[in-house]
Amino acid sequence: MKRLTLLRHAKSDWDDPVARDFDRPLNRRGEKAAMLMGQFARSKAMVFDHLIASPAVRVRETLDTFFEGYGEVLAPQWDRRIYLASAPTLVDVVRDLPDSADRVLMAGHNPGLEELVLALVPEEGDNPLRDDVELKFPTASIVVIDLPVDRWELVGDNIGRLASFTRPRDLDPALGPGSR
Repeated sequence: MKRLTLLRHAKSDWDDPVARDFDRPLNRRGEKAAMLMGQFARSKAMVFDHLIASPAVRVRETLDTFFEGYGEVLAPQWDRRIYLASAPTLVDVVRDLPDSADRVLMAGHNPGLEELVLALVPEEGDNPLRDDVELKFPTASIVVIDLPVDRWELVGDNIGRLASFTRPRDLDPALGPGSR
């Protein structure tokens, strides 16, 4: 069994006049949310043995703040393919993960991460968590997917089980829609 945890980057600063989207930093709300989500991951005893992430500035800053709240730092494997990737590209990234890693944290962007969840987790019956992800996968949110495989290369559509979906607003309503 493999466990894939997805972390969407925290809220970025659209007021920062950067030349490239890739270089956009977090805003204060994003920093607060990333810290809170790191503390949440620690409180839930989430463990990661591998980190793969987009090298975009907002992802780097999210991880720095997330790990400050988590209380432990994991060295990232930066993968440019994750930056604004589609779900099929992200599935390729997952399939390339080392089999020695059982609990992977992937940090990246939407809409790709949301599409990845919807591709991996089957739409069957009443699945309120999947429905919530399909409605919106907000910034700094964490999704945990259990995958019944022993090798990452076997990951494919509709094989995962959505174990949890946590948004910053679930932990602090002030981080919900409309807040700055």
